[in-house]
Amino acid sequence: MEAFRTLDVRVGTILSADPLTGARVPAYKIAVDLGSALGTRQSSAQVTKHYAPDDLVGIQVLCVVNFPPKRIAGFSSEVLILGLPDASGDVVLIRPERAVPNGGRLF
Repeated sequence: MEAFRTLDVRVGTILSADPLTGARVPAYKIAVDLGSALGTRQSSAQVTKHYAPDDLVGIQVLCVVNFPPKRIAGFSSEVLILGLPDASGDVVLIRPERAVPNGGRLF
């Protein structure tokens, strides 16, 4: 249980999604609104199999916000957007079942 508490998982709304040029695996660069306390953060996400950029804008997703930034194809990914693999191993995003305030922490 203590290890789980070290992860800071928050909910945010995707503001924009664009192809990440130069990535070895197709990915999007995504801006996520994580509420007033955390602001907008960016992420790289390999979710191109199930989602078009326009389909992502406006949906809420869960993000790990306390990992160090990671450089991907010259892009600084500041949060990890969470997902699960489908039967083919492609990412399906984890989303709340109804709208909740951005920045809310998973418990």
